[in-house]
Parts: sequence; structure tokens; C-alpha cells
Amino acid sequence: MVSGTVRTVLGDLAPGEFGVCDAHDHLFLRSPRLPGQELDDVDAARAELAAFRAAGGASVVQWTPYGMGRRAADLARLSRATGVHVVCATGLHQAAHCPPELPGRLAGRLAEVFVSELTEGIGTSGVRAGLIKVAGGFHGLDAHACRTMTAAAEAHHATGAPIAVHLELGTAALDVLDLLCGESGVPGDRVILGHLNRSPDLVVQRQAADSGCWLAFDGPSRANHATDWRMPEAVRALAEAGFGDRLLLGGDTVVAQARSVDGGPGMPHLLRRTRLTLVAEVGAEQVRRILVDNPARAFAVDWRQAG
Repeated sequence: MVSGTVRTVLGDLAPGEFGVCDAHDHLFLRSPRLPGQELDDVDAARAELAAFRAAGGASVVQWTPYGMGRRAADLARLSRATGVHVVCATGLHQAAHCPPELPGRLAGRLAEVFVSELTEGIGTSGVRAGLIKVAGGFHGLDAHACRTMTAAAEAHHATGAPIAVHLELGTAALDVLDLLCGESGVPGDRVILGHLNRSPDLVVQRQAADSGCWLAFDGPSRANHATDWRMPEAVRALAEAGFGDRLLLGGDTVVAQARSVDGGPGMPHLLRRTRLTLVAEVGAEQVRRILVDNPARAFAVDWRQAG
């Protein structure tokens, strides 16, 4: 039996109630790097959640962190309206994805902000975050990444929250683990590595899995489609190596045209197409574990209230 609770936008939830999960996606997101492609339409987000539920989905983990248009209060309203459980993130992305003044404004108090959003709530929304999202760089970690990950580790130790990591083009997984699990003492099973399908290096993936961390495969990706087709092979190889209980799947919808309601694959694609592909590769029971059992364990926390 999984201990702890999953912290959703409507409150803490028993892991057994989490259901079929899109473990990495976005209902709302805005970035200076994606001008004119913002996810900020509430009606479209509601329709996307409804389509995901109609395909058999029960929960979505939104990895949109601080300063990128999370719309926490709207997430709560959408969860009530659609019946889909939603988990919201705190944390901070790469500096290039933040408003220019934001990193400086948060300097020296990142961990404090993360802890507050996990335990007290995001602004006046009444919504508490259920995970911390941070980001690495391309084949390495710059000073900004090191600061945000160190703060995320501090917030984890204060609260128990899992840390989800954007790997730039799927790289620097081992550097991230050296910092979070090695230097900062975060248990491997509290770290979720995202975008591993974008760098289909099976050796690195197995080395990362040895740490006990979670490996999140997401897509289909418009920007990185050239490697999407390698994902089933990687899932099979990891499952055969004994890491089937460490795998997660997500859609990672980051721009408006990628939503299913705007003509893209969107969240339902994970269950309508990706699931069927993986069933053919690794079998229905393994896919059920990846979509149901693994997310419940990855996002359930024995919460420690800071202070």
C-alpha cells in the first residue's frame, strides 16, 4: 500500500484515488521563449481536460512553475468542473523562460517561496503546490540551475515534496542526480527526470534509474519529434532491465497548437495512441503500472509542514 497523499489543487488525495495519470503536462503556460504560443485559454483548457477524461484519464500533473502563468485558481475550478485530479507545481524554470526581473527578485529566498507554495498556498488562490519543478541545461548545469536545484532540495527536506526536473533535450541527467541526490541528499525516489525520450541514450537512462529516481517519457513533441519514435524501445529496455516500476508517461503540451482541441495530439493522445503502442511493446499490465501505480507512488508524499 502506498503511504502519504498526493497534493492536488483541491486538497490532499489518497494515492489509490489518483487513477490513470498524465504525469507531465501543461494546461497553462507562458514563456518569453514562446511568444504568441501561450497556453492561457481557460475554455480550451477545460475542453482538453474533458477530452482527456473521455479517453479514460483521471489525473494530470501540471509542471508549469512559478512565473510562467500557472493560473492556480483556474486549475481548481477546472478540476471541479471536469472531475480530473490536477497537481500544480512550484519551482523555477531556466532563466530564459522567466520574466527578466524574476530571478533577481527571488534571489536568496527561492526555498522560502517554494516551501510557502507547498504548505500555505499559491498567492490568494487557496491552492497548494504538490511538486517542485526545476530545470537543467544542455549537457550541464549553469549557475541558475544550481541555485534553483539547491533551493528545491532545501524545500524538499522541509516538506517531503518530489522534485521534477526538465532535462534540456533530455541531457545532463547524471549531473542533476549528482547535485540533487549526491551533494544535496535528496532520496532518488523523490526525483523525477523529464524529457528522457529526447536523448535516447539507453546507457545513461539505466545509470539514472540505478539511483532510484523516476524516469518520465513525454511527447509527442513538435520540437523534438525526431526522437519520439525511440520511446517504446527505451521503455521496453528499462522494463526488461528491472526498472518498469520507475517509469512515468506524459503528454507535455506546451503550445496552443499542440492541444487536441486546437488540432494537435494533446493530452488524449497519451491514452488513445501512446498507450496502445506501448501495450504492443511491453504488455497491458506493464502499461497499467506505468499509468496508474507508478504516478501514485511518485507523487504521494508523507508531507512535512515547514516551520
